[in-house]
Amino acid sequence: MTNDTTNDTTNSTTDVAAVPSPRVNFAKAAPKAFKALIGFDAAAREGLDPALVELVQIRSSQLNKCAYCLHMHTTDARKAGESEERLHMVAVWSEAGHFFTAQERAALALTEAVTLVAQGGVPDAVYQEAARHFTEDELARLLALIFTINTWNRIAISTGKVPGTDER
Repeated sequence: MTNDTTNDTTNSTTDVAAVPSPRVNFAKAAPKAFKALIGFDAAAREGLDPALVELVQIRSSQLNKCAYCLHMHTTDARKAGESEERLHMVAVWSEAGHFFTAQERAALALTEAVTLVAQGGVPDAVYQEAARHFTEDELARLLALIFTINTWNRIAISTGKVPGTDER
C-alpha cells in the first residue's frame, strides 16, 4: 500500500521548484549599493592584466557554482582572446599548472583560499606566494577583485540570474 500523502507532498515540492518565482532586480531595487559595487569592481581591476582578471573571476564562479557569472566571464575571456584549452583547464589549474604562468597560479591559489575562506582561512604559504608575484598595490587590488567576484556570484545566485542572458 502506498502513502498518497507522501506522494502528493513530493509532487507539490517538485512543482514549486520547477516554476521559480520572480526575484528582486538588485540593480533597480538597490541602485546605490549596485553602483558602489560597480565602482569597487572597477577600482579592483585597475592595473591588473585583463586575462588574469577573467581567470580569477572564472575560478571563483566555478567554486561558488554561479552559472550566470561563469558563462559571462568565459564569454568575456574568449572575446579577449583566451584559448579554449586554458579555459577548460581553469577548474583543474593545480593539476595542469603548465598551462598557466607562476603569477596566474599564485592568483588562482589565492582566489581559491579567499573564496573558500570558511574552509581553513587563507594559508600563509598561499598569501606569501601571491605576494612574491604581485606588488603590494597589485595584491590589494587582486584581493579586492576576489572580494567583488564573490559578491557578484552571491548576487547572481540569490536573485536567480539566468545563465546566458548576460544582463549587466
